[in-house]
Amino acid sequence: MPRRRRRSRVSALEGGREEEAPPEAAAVPSALLTSSQQTEAAAEQILLRGIFEIGRGSCDVVLSDQALRWRPIQPERPTGDSKYDMLCKEEFIELKDVFSVKLKRRCSVKQQRSGTLLGITLFICLKKEQNKLKDSTLDLINLSEDHCDIWFRQLKKILTVTEYEGHAVSLLKECELQGFDGRHWKPLFAIHWSVQRLFTGIQTLEPSVVCVGGDGSASEVAHALLLRAQKNAGMETDGILTPVRAQLPLGLIPAGSTNVLAHSLHGISHVVTATLHIIMGHIQLVDVCTFSTTNKLLRFGFSAMFGFGGRTLALAEKCRWMSPSHRRDFAVMKALAKLKPEDCEISFLPFKSSEDVQERRAQGSPKSDCNDQWQMIQGQFLNVSIMAIPCLCSVAPRGLAPNTRLNNGSMALIIARNTSRPEFIKHLKRYASVKNQFNFPFVETYTVAEVIVHPRNNSSRYSPEEEEEPHETASENSFPWNVDGDLMEVTSEVHVRLHPRLISLYGGSTEEINDSKVTCNCL
Repeated sequence: MPRRRRRSRVSALEGGREEEAPPEAAAVPSALLTSSQQTEAAAEQILLRGIFEIGRGSCDVVLSDQALRWRPIQPERPTGDSKYDMLCKEEFIELKDVFSVKLKRRCSVKQQRSGTLLGITLFICLKKEQNKLKDSTLDLINLSEDHCDIWFRQLKKILTVTEYEGHAVSLLKECELQGFDGRHWKPLFAIHWSVQRLFTGIQTLEPSVVCVGGDGSASEVAHALLLRAQKNAGMETDGILTPVRAQLPLGLIPAGSTNVLAHSLHGISHVVTATLHIIMGHIQLVDVCTFSTTNKLLRFGFSAMFGFGGRTLALAEKCRWMSPSHRRDFAVMKALAKLKPEDCEISFLPFKSSEDVQERRAQGSPKSDCNDQWQMIQGQFLNVSIMAIPCLCSVAPRGLAPNTRLNNGSMALIIARNTSRPEFIKHLKRYASVKNQFNFPFVETYTVAEVIVHPRNNSSRYSPEEEEEPHETASENSFPWNVDGDLMEVTSEVHVRLHPRLISLYGGSTEEINDSKVTCNCL
């Protein structure tokens, strides 16, 4: 790609001055039509048709309600010329992959606002390798002001999806923002320069909440959105059995040390990919858990660890002066050095089907319901994990719960019973490999809908005297839990319930991304 062409495309995306001269030839997104695609094209509603220069040559361009299609205009040649037939193949982009449109102008240094019209620029979302998304552009060159204005207005009308002006404000004006600490947030431009330019001139962005941060920040915002939904529905927040769904979708731009939630959503921890999912409106319904004790809601969340996972986080919280990676490694090593089991009784309700779960939630079935076949195990456990999402991250590329999905209506209960330190370390190391991390005699896995973890004595209680410096907030009578990267200290048993598809998050599951119909090549 010519160097000057790359600079001009970045300038257009940033909303600055465009290039001083007409664009050079560039490759364009391409996808050859199959017979089925031709049938689909015939069923589309044609909105506009005109001539634009795309790349080096003039093209016959057709805009429908679903796609933009173009075919090079070539002089007549004898039939049967395979090379000529290939050049005349129709190419297209689907409008669902276009997230913005703007008029393309040539601006001189002295011109402040407008310049000579060159045509129209479309901003497109492309699929790359390993679930990664990338933005690109397509230039439709035509010097006619009237012609481009008609096309620009039609494209802008298609991309505009908000219900009415001020819709986002009306949804957000009642939000209580006093509880948010600005010190935990980073501006978009501090994360990646590409994120800031992607939001320039977007017509498709719907009312939503976007969180830039790690797992703790993302979980906290999701918790706040769900609490707001319960309040708006007039529901009490204590002992919620059937919570209502969050009213606004949540977008996550990863900026933490692990980014488990964002990684599980997108299949990759990549800032631009996460941003493009938000811009493109790729909504994914996700299961959420409620963590409660004695009929009191503690919080909403997606995953939790008790035992080794909770103790590790409690140690890491004491070392906030370290960098995130050093803090994590130090806490893991120290927790392994002082590894000891937790004496617990664990009751769980096996998962049956999504229909059974919804019926059980509607009936508000407690643990004592005779129709529910609760199971109970007890003993010495090194770690207990309860996860409603796969929990992908850099140290566990297959996920901490690889058999769990984002919205299959069940949770993974993973229990590591007491064993020797070397064997437990082997189990932990398996998460970073392709081998089965559960193929150990001391590891048990269950697919569940509800879990109750009840510590049976004081041996598992967190004691600050065990450490060199006392924990500022820990209580001698508390049990440390790791809930989505946040430390939750509880003095009694914890009841975890799954609530299917309770919140909408921007992202695409690994399966959906791999099945995407985005076939355009990178420009």
